[in-house]
Amino acid sequence: MELQRNLKLTIAYDGHDFAGWQIQPDQPTIQGSLVSVIEHITGEKTLPQGSGRTDAGVHALAQVASVCTQSPIPLWNFRKALNDLLPAAIRILSVEEAPPEFHARKSALAKTYEYRIYRGEICPPFLARYVYHHPYPLNELGMIEAASVVLGKHDFTSFAAVDPERKKPEFKKDDAGVNNIRTIYSSAWHRNGDELIYRVRGNGFLHHMVRNLVGTYLMVGKGNVSLLDLQRILEAHDRSAASATAPASGLFLLSVEY
Repeated sequence: MELQRNLKLTIAYDGHDFAGWQIQPDQPTIQGSLVSVIEHITGEKTLPQGSGRTDAGVHALAQVASVCTQSPIPLWNFRKALNDLLPAAIRILSVEEAPPEFHARKSALAKTYEYRIYRGEICPPFLARYVYHHPYPLNELGMIEAASVVLGKHDFTSFAAVDPERKKPEFKKDDAGVNNIRTIYSSAWHRNGDELIYRVRGNGFLHHMVRNLVGTYLMVGKGNVSLLDLQRILEAHDRSAASATAPASGLFLLSVEY
């Protein structure tokens, strides 16, 4: 009987031309690309499990996936073969042997996301697909102050995606945990040249949660939402209380901790 291996892949990708992580019929996806290439290399039909399902247009500097294989290919050769066949927008940074119980999503302890807003009048074309260009007036100090409101353990229903058919916050069985409660360990805005950057680290995130938080912080910056309003939005547990979802282009999955 052949030995079953559990591999941990660390992946970087430019999500601009993909319909997100999760495999979809007739749509280019990160997971779908991996499925196709792994089958080409090993002859096996696999379904790599990601640490989370990034949306269409969202990028990753170090997404993590786990995949089971019976292929004896050495790790270095497997990484090289994957990168030789994958689109240039997807790179496998490392391939490691993992214990049988390791699962990219279920084993994750924390994730860090970053959202980048370009504040300059003219966005350089080579940055356009990696930032949200917003050159209009914002009270950035107010946004910096507001970031701390979400620290700690909360029900983040107000910042979860909504199922349009049910008009209720979207909940999926494969989300971390068993409800919309998440713990945010750090949440902060900072300036880096012409970019205003939001970095948030937590034990898990709901669908669209970071982009919905950013959309509401932008309303704080515009003077439409106060710190007290933000607290009330968080406590309302109602998606309609928060603001619009920020564009996908500025969002990056930075890292996953195990």
